[in-house]
Amino acid sequence: MTSGIEFAHVPVMVDEIVAAFVGVPAGFVLDATLGGGGHSEALLGADDQRSILGVDRDAAALAAAGERLARFGDRFRASHRRFDDIDGAMAETSVDELSGALFDLGVSSHQFDAVERGFSYRASAPLDMRMDARDAVSARDLVNESDESELVRILRDYADERFATRIARAIVAARPIDDTTRLADVVAAAIPAPARRRGGHPAKRTFQALRIAVNGELDVLPVALDHAIGRTVKGGRIAVLSYHSGEDRIVKERFRFHSTGGCQCPSHLPCGCGAERTVKLVRVPSKPSAAEMERNPRSTSARLRVAEVI
Repeated sequence: MTSGIEFAHVPVMVDEIVAAFVGVPAGFVLDATLGGGGHSEALLGADDQRSILGVDRDAAALAAAGERLARFGDRFRASHRRFDDIDGAMAETSVDELSGALFDLGVSSHQFDAVERGFSYRASAPLDMRMDARDAVSARDLVNESDESELVRILRDYADERFATRIARAIVAARPIDDTTRLADVVAAAIPAPARRRGGHPAKRTFQALRIAVNGELDVLPVALDHAIGRTVKGGRIAVLSYHSGEDRIVKERFRFHSTGGCQCPSHLPCGCGAERTVKLVRVPSKPSAAEMERNPRSTSARLRVAEVI
């Protein structure tokens, strides 16, 4: 079992998240990406009428969060599953309705820092990147079995990688690739020297894209958001922290859909299609403060969006 100490977790925009849930109805807030439990701990500590249903695919995260939040007793319940299976999590833990939901779409510090998980390009480890060890497909499988066109698609869709074709071609030529540092070296060599000197490590976007593809993160996100909105009571809120343009586009699109009811009528005319709004957008700070970004560089790319069920 991974201890709470080993599973270091620095929650992003924690004060803004706590503020976003002030005044929501009493009851269970879904922490759909529980991680080490940092956000849940802050939410539970801020309001004794609030409980948390924590969901995570990572068994190590659930174990660490369970230790961290044990003092809250039955106000914390947990379920080991993917966050699009909200109905299953609620049934398993006897939660009938939600007063809100939180999605922190970032990878936890532990997943990056636990070398053996294969998420990081900074240390040598087997290519893996699975958030749930029960899943069949790893990063090694994608890197060594995908054809060049599929690798290009992954890199473009999930990381906006401008050198996707060059990188995919280099990966195919270098196969088999079983190690994180070997992959990082292949990617770096494929990128023109001037570009390697800008924007951080040259393999950062490739590793991000592979992680998203391995875990199907963007595929399940719209379903999860729709289910969370559907299971949240009036006055409850849905808060999402995203870290990648593809994630944020999905969040923005689903919130826009629910805030208009899917209405396609011209904006200058009254709605005639019968669409019904289910949420309203809530104005909140969208980015971490400068002080937080300095304290926690991993928060720099975070974007917060919040909607309230009406």
